[in-house]
Amino acid sequence: MGNVCRSPTAEYLFRQRTRSRHVAFSSAGLYAPGGRPMDATALQLLAESGIDGTMHRARQLTPAMLREADLVLGMERSHVDAMIQLSPEIRGKAYLLDKWLNGNDIPDPYRQHRAAFEYVHEMIIRGVDSWKIYL
Repeated sequence: MGNVCRSPTAEYLFRQRTRSRHVAFSSAGLYAPGGRPMDATALQLLAESGIDGTMHRARQLTPAMLREADLVLGMERSHVDAMIQLSPEIRGKAYLLDKWLNGNDIPDPYRQHRAAFEYVHEMIIRGVDSWKIYL
């Protein structure tokens, strides 16, 4: 939603796990506070995995971004639905990050304790890893 926790975490994990491939990743939020840095706890969890996310700044999702993407991933079904409503032509290339696992929503840890962030971080890792063979 805000592009400060889940989606930038996924973006940076995708980048790390697909370094040798020529695939570009970016993230944006449906209601992003433009220019805001990543949440400190999400940033810390990435850093503990050797990933520097300090350059990330939140940005607002636009219909043009959706149309230009080859694949669009959302954290919750409601996000995927909202993105399709924003740009109906993306139907067929918009999915849940958790699609290949259980098809579950990945909950928003924003303003919660570190344990919630850790739980979500692990869900995002599994989701990212499940998509690697399709990229």
